[in-house]
Amino acid sequence: MHDRPTDEVPPTAPDPTSPGHEPTTVERGSFCTARCGCGWSGPARRSRDRARTDAAEHRAAAP
Repeated sequence: MHDRPTDEVPPTAPDPTSPGHEPTTVERGSFCTARCGCGWSGPARRSRDRARTDAAEHRAAAP
């Protein structure tokens, strides 16, 4: 399967307190997963909105 990055997570200005934490969503078949450059990835979701929420929660919780 091919990973297809999407524009599901709205672009924001980089947060200087959490460098490298800019999660995006990736679609694979009928599932969508939030992933981050730090190596974190959320669970596969059928709901793209829930995957975006996972990404936002990760960004907010990043040290």
